[in-house]
Amino acid sequence: MTSSILKTTTFLFLLVGLITLCEPAQSLQSPNRSINIPKVWDDEALASMELPLANSESSPKHVASDYYYRIPVRSIYKSYPVYAPGREPSGYMDYLAGQEPEAAFDPATLTSAEDWVRAGEIVFDAPIGYGATFKLSQVRDPAWYRENSIPLTMDGIMPFSRYVVRKKGTVEVGGGACLMCHARIMPDGTLLKGAQGNFPVDRAIAYNLRDQASRTPNPQSLLDAIRLGQRTFFSTPWLKPNPIDAVDTMTLEQIASVYGSIPAGVTTRVNLSLFQPAQIPDLIGVKDVRHLDHTGMVIQRSVGDLMRYVALVQGTNSFDRFGSFALLNPLPDPKNLERYSDEQMYALAMFLYSLKPPENPNKATAVSERGRRVFTTEGCVNCHTPPLYTSNKLTPAEGFEVPAEHLRKYDIIERSVGTDPRLALQTRKATGYYKVPSLRGVWYRGPLEHNGGAPSLESWFDPNRSLKGHPFGLKLSPVDRSALIAFLRTL
Repeated sequence: MTSSILKTTTFLFLLVGLITLCEPAQSLQSPNRSINIPKVWDDEALASMELPLANSESSPKHVASDYYYRIPVRSIYKSYPVYAPGREPSGYMDYLAGQEPEAAFDPATLTSAEDWVRAGEIVFDAPIGYGATFKLSQVRDPAWYRENSIPLTMDGIMPFSRYVVRKKGTVEVGGGACLMCHARIMPDGTLLKGAQGNFPVDRAIAYNLRDQASRTPNPQSLLDAIRLGQRTFFSTPWLKPNPIDAVDTMTLEQIASVYGSIPAGVTTRVNLSLFQPAQIPDLIGVKDVRHLDHTGMVIQRSVGDLMRYVALVQGTNSFDRFGSFALLNPLPDPKNLERYSDEQMYALAMFLYSLKPPENPNKATAVSERGRRVFTTEGCVNCHTPPLYTSNKLTPAEGFEVPAEHLRKYDIIERSVGTDPRLALQTRKATGYYKVPSLRGVWYRGPLEHNGGAPSLESWFDPNRSLKGHPFGLKLSPVDRSALIAFLRTL
């Protein structure tokens, strides 16, 4: 990485996987000649799969496919579990140090649909950066687990990172994998891949910020670099005032405090905002989802669109231009970057499409049956339509005037539900809309709402809540409210 911005904000860029892209022109064929793999960076497909921003002149323009495909393909190495202190097998680190680097992804061996799914899970688990979010000294330090409330599996594994051996004798701790945000440790200690994650991503950033502050010989230079990173990640200069301007008067501790206040299951990431984080989406059932992102920015028409979306959110959007504003200017030399191949991305998409929800412990009862009737009579089915429990439509944010051409082009419910509109109007994902979310699997997810404002279903339906908008269900009797919640937990 040669850009000065990349150098000064390494901890942030590696956190979300700045450099993650894909391979050759046209569709690839798998080695068994039976599967046509979509071309990920198809300029025409990219341009047609996205909604414009509410300020349409600032809609993102992505780098050309020529630049994208000059980026070298990332090697995916065999990785190993990270154990919490006191839970690691005897001699484990010596064992890892003795391992030879081993390639973990070989498309030549993939001859069936099941092979592609298994290979996709390897991609899902694979770290794409080293030494940023997770440091070797931290994942072996009890204080890091304690201060960040890091959840563990029943086997004492911290699954959100993996050890990788890229050079014999050197054990690295990796981060930025899909697994980091989209995996959830369930109450029984099992790991549910694809679910809304419960690793405290932003709390870990706050910890790293304070750690850097405690060790830097030049606090002002560090603060300047952090502010630059905030602007690169989150600036919306077409808005007056620019919401991220506030960081220019914040201390490093104040910035860290904002990160530290963001709960697990919610996160900041490029194109959102330090002040407008978003709920981490549940990827189980993503195959049935029409719109990706809370603001519905990407229309999923095929598996190729999911592959393009993954490429964007894992780093390619860091090369976007928004009108006259560019995140990185000039663009870094592509030879110094890495990306996924189209084959790796296809395998990942096949894994995501294969994900199934866990067995639901909440069985139907007379109470939940009453709640099902409440769900129908209250009109919830109009937007959260069975069997997907979403209409897969868009609803405008409060204050957004829907252009007439959007009514002809997109599937829109014209009524706003009145929730906090800032994510949909004041970020680089601000389409002016929110997608209608599916309620399937709501029993294992949380916090809820597009910004994670509701810790639980009980808080969502609390008539005295401080959350804005979506008044449906708030005037129910206590009996009907409890029944509705019981029904939702069966979905």
